[in-house]
Amino acid sequence: MAEKGRFAPSPSGRMHLGNLFSFLVAWLDARSAGGRMVLRMEDLDPDRTGEPWTSHIVEDLRWLGLDWEEGYGVGGPDGPYAQRERTAFYDAAFQRLQAAGVVYPCWCSRAQRLAASAPHLGEERDLGHCPCRDLSQVEREDRAMVRAPAWKAALPHERVRFRDLVQGEQVFDLARDCGDFVIRRADGVYGYQLAVTVDDALMGITRVVRGRDLLDSAARQIWLMGQLGYRPPVYAHVPLLLSPDGRRLSKRERDLDLGVLRQSHRPEELLGALAWLAGLRKEPAPVTAEALARDFSWNRVTQADLILQAGALAK
Repeated sequence: MAEKGRFAPSPSGRMHLGNLFSFLVAWLDARSAGGRMVLRMEDLDPDRTGEPWTSHIVEDLRWLGLDWEEGYGVGGPDGPYAQRERTAFYDAAFQRLQAAGVVYPCWCSRAQRLAASAPHLGEERDLGHCPCRDLSQVEREDRAMVRAPAWKAALPHERVRFRDLVQGEQVFDLARDCGDFVIRRADGVYGYQLAVTVDDALMGITRVVRGRDLLDSAARQIWLMGQLGYRPPVYAHVPLLLSPDGRRLSKRERDLDLGVLRQSHRPEELLGALAWLAGLRKEPAPVTAEALARDFSWNRVTQADLILQAGALAK
């Protein structure tokens, strides 16, 4: 089977240089293996995602020369390619999880927060034992009469093992390291973990490349795939690109976003700077994505986070 990678941005703001780094490595991985790329919009939360960011993402990727054969804007056999249009697929998976008895209703208010977004490193996570998991059927029925619940995955005390192409061998105790997570919010919006799991499986994604802040999401998604009868992809969690003072770049702070960078740099300059920071080039000289793909190797990608050094983007 041919390799298939994916871009899976959340259109909640303009892409920044950290997003670009992850997308570049995903593209290089697929292209160096003779594979295909898919563009999928992770726009689950209608209050936080949408236009004009969706259009900006498409424009920015094309400007950079990072193309895709299938997905948003070009179509394909496994669409639609925007998550807000894929609810029927998530409904079917959710019903299977309910039938298997591996989800439970939850009325905790904290369960609602950011459930439709990727849980990045350092953000609050609910790793404690959820009291709603122990409610009796009568107690659940009483609470359901007052308000609708969210639904959480009931994670067992089991270990998930996988080999990450960058971070190496990984072992997670699901209950201890991951904790029960939201499958569906009370308002009916599906959680990030379920949607990504279903989409990667149904779209035939064989390689998932993303930031290391999502490393423990792989354990959650591997568990979900096992419950749903899917085969997990190969994972590669790349280092994060940090500002000179050590902060993770953020869309909210507009750190080095493409809207600003496109006014002062050519795409080859940005790609060359990122390739140099990652160890793929000896100097920050302009380079095309095609040239980088010709000699790409995972052995040259570092595990350590990358500090955006002063002068890396100098003209």
